[in-house]
Amino acid sequence: MKSDFLIALTQLAAERHLPREQVLQAIEVALASAFKKDNPASGQNISVKLNPNTGEVNVYALKMVVDEVEDPEREITVTDAQVIKKNASLGDEVAAEEPLPHNASRIAAQTAKQVVLQRLREAERELLYQEFLQHEGDIVSGVIDQPENGRAVMVELGRAQAILPFEEQVPTERYRKGQRTKVFVISVRNSPKGPEILVSRSHRNMLKRLFEIEVPEVYNGVVEIKAIARDAGFRSKVAVNATQQGIDPVGSCIGVRGNRIQSIVNELQGEKIDVVAWDKDPKVFISKALSPSEVVEVEFADDGQTATVVVPDRQLSLAIGKEGQNARLAARLTGYRLDIKGMTEWEQVREERLRQQALAQKEEAVAEIAEESGVEAETPVAELATEIEPATEDAPAQTVAEPEAEAQETSAPTAEVAESLDEDQLLEALIREEEESPVADGAGEESAGLSVEELQSFTLDDVGPLEDDEEDEEDALPELPELPDLAALAPDAGKIRFAEDLIEDVRGGRTGRRGRRGGGARGGARGGR
Repeated sequence: MKSDFLIALTQLAAERHLPREQVLQAIEVALASAFKKDNPASGQNISVKLNPNTGEVNVYALKMVVDEVEDPEREITVTDAQVIKKNASLGDEVAAEEPLPHNASRIAAQTAKQVVLQRLREAERELLYQEFLQHEGDIVSGVIDQPENGRAVMVELGRAQAILPFEEQVPTERYRKGQRTKVFVISVRNSPKGPEILVSRSHRNMLKRLFEIEVPEVYNGVVEIKAIARDAGFRSKVAVNATQQGIDPVGSCIGVRGNRIQSIVNELQGEKIDVVAWDKDPKVFISKALSPSEVVEVEFADDGQTATVVVPDRQLSLAIGKEGQNARLAARLTGYRLDIKGMTEWEQVREERLRQQALAQKEEAVAEIAEESGVEAETPVAELATEIEPATEDAPAQTVAEPEAEAQETSAPTAEVAESLDEDQLLEALIREEEESPVADGAGEESAGLSVEELQSFTLDDVGPLEDDEEDEEDALPELPELPDLAALAPDAGKIRFAEDLIEDVRGGRTGRRGRRGGGARGGARGGR
């Protein structure tokens, strides 16, 4: 039959979630403290042994094992100690053979109670610390207790309470009191008030643990997660690799009809997840990391940490992503600084690079020529290039200048001939020629009716040499200089033109009273005919 003490001991251990032996040890320590306080004059070190079955309490005095005993109440020799305890040695404490008489008072009982409660609380905190220390780096389920916008959120984890800092929260999530959620345990620290548990919802390892929970291949190690880049609440990229041949790592993570990846997305409240295949070739890995954009070319810089990625112009915005999100996640996933360029920009950069290379080669060639010819090394390379090819730069200027000089020489005599012509003399010569021609004797009507073709084809070249008229010697005209081809000089060669118009064009459009008078003279001549 169990004693009442044993029943109470078992019940207390069950309520505190502590082992019964640990509770019994706490009670023994509490009773020892009570007996010391009840007999402070004795100054002895007291130990209490408690029988859980009967509830009997035995109090013993602890003595130190020494070579020579100076205080018999506190010290004991090695020989006497080995009688009580066979393995006793110098410096050990052994209990006396006979228990001490004890009679606990009310004050001693109250002290024992306080010590028991304190010991139980310490044991409980230590047990909680050890329990959650095992869950560090794992996912636990909890209930939101005290949500506050812009501040830390308290999460109940059963017998302990965790802290969800504002920095570890997801910006797109809203937490409500009583809401059950999964959190990732970042760290567990022991403190006088109990274990301090720090949890997170935005940590990238939370995504890794969710893959291990939902995908058996990842949990078993058949599919290995190489890298994770996460923008909590918006988008994440996961690089996976198969450790066994014949296994599709991406398909294993996605599942049939996407059921595996959909479970993870639902737990993260709609966060988009891109699963890409890892590759040991950095160029191939970068091309896959920038999915869904196509990559044309990948070129690495000399530092080995920067990569220039060329994509089609139509997919440049897709490769960069909204606010640079796709490029930023790809850079985190691959570990390279990515410089994304379109095809048009890349061609311009490549042409500029080729031009710089050609210029460098030219400078090297000029330097070699300078060394062979014995030119001083202090002379700049640009001056050497100018000295070597001076004629090439001057040739186009000479070629252009020659036609201009010829044009000026050709136009000069034409202007002189045009200036030498007298308008009145030409008109009088034309009138006299018409009067003396055979057509004027009886065919005045026919001459008045000249066709358009005849008028159009009429030029000053048709004017023949003037005959000397002995009767009109006073009206004789001086000999005219040779006339140029006015039809070639006229810009409107296909239209009906009169002589005065032709002369006006040749002389630069100068008209005046003489032109009008000439027109009147011609009209009078025609009227006379």
